[in-house]
Amino acid sequence: MTGFDDRFDIVIVGAGPVGLSFAASLARSKLKVAVIEQQPLEKLAEPAFDGREIALTHASIRILRELGAWDAIPASDKSPLQGARVLNGSNAFALCFDPPKGSKGPLGVLVPNCRIRDALFRVVRSQDHARLLCGHSVVTAKTGPNGAVMMLSDGRQLTTRLLVAADSRLSAMRDRLGIGAEINRLGDSMLICRVRHERPHHQIAIEWFDHHQTIAILPLAEGVSSVLVTLRSIEADRLLTLDDDLFLAELTNRCRGRLGKMTLASSRHIYPLVTTWAHKFWAPSAALIGDAAVGMHPVTAHGFNIGLSGQSQLADKIMAAWRDGRDIADPAILQKYESRLRLTAAPLYHATNMLVKLYTDEHPVARLARHVGLRLGQSLPFVRQGISAVLRR
Repeated sequence: MTGFDDRFDIVIVGAGPVGLSFAASLARSKLKVAVIEQQPLEKLAEPAFDGREIALTHASIRILRELGAWDAIPASDKSPLQGARVLNGSNAFALCFDPPKGSKGPLGVLVPNCRIRDALFRVVRSQDHARLLCGHSVVTAKTGPNGAVMMLSDGRQLTTRLLVAADSRLSAMRDRLGIGAEINRLGDSMLICRVRHERPHHQIAIEWFDHHQTIAILPLAEGVSSVLVTLRSIEADRLLTLDDDLFLAELTNRCRGRLGKMTLASSRHIYPLVTTWAHKFWAPSAALIGDAAVGMHPVTAHGFNIGLSGQSQLADKIMAAWRDGRDIADPAILQKYESRLRLTAAPLYHATNMLVKLYTDEHPVARLARHVGLRLGQSLPFVRQGISAVLRR
């Protein structure tokens, strides 16, 4: 393939949910788009279950519906979230989040990550403006005021007016663009699996900051939940190696029997926890979206929602420029995108990091502070209602 030259208006590196969403968002234009993905096409076409359940806000659902992806997700994979409870240690008190009074819909909807990927992949494949280049990686990339040139692992050379990195929080493309990032390797890992259980969940999610562990229980179908246990990585790795019976016995003990008798309903998956914040979200003829820009801690379940909203904002600005005959990589456009994303993401990113630090600190003063914080949050209705309103936007 050496010497083969392909020219595109926009090249997206990374075919995760945000990268595919961005490609789908550009469908109404006549822009020529390429999506580069290391995985082979077969894996994109049939994404495997990876344990992750995404808590979608109503704003995210609206975006997916506009892209044509929401209706492509089976109803059986959409689990309404009727509320959430936050617990601290062995204390029985819970901070409660419920849909605002008078609302008819749920607080949000849980959907498996693999089903979102599958729906978005099918949307992009059905469109003729985007070309999927799978099984390839970017070897070199050079950007400047007039565009970007990159070489793929098969020797193919691509040129583009705008290069968009959407290749994970440890983005190799971000590094190639010379954009630094705050990278926090937390030393913890999150172990995830689905379980069947005898006690009802009432479609209520639980976030439980217990001593030396954090447990999240996400309600799916009746009698089925996704359980996420966050531990020091060495301890999470040990749990992963246990046989099913020993694992279930320890999981039941860690959950203190909250769900009653449990059986495994899926494979187990483990993810080391890393948060990232790029120093810049753009460079000449390039932009970062999704986790390449902001890699959130999963405790607030807002990472994908922020990424989906960010790509939509960038796509809207590019589409407006294209309709007006302006440069789609105009630095003014990219600067406005960065400013808007920072404004919306920074408060949640930093507040989440502070929350995690406080609620995982085992010092007696920290334990008291977080208990007082939960009590205060429950006694101030505008705090709970404000958070619920954000989820339902």
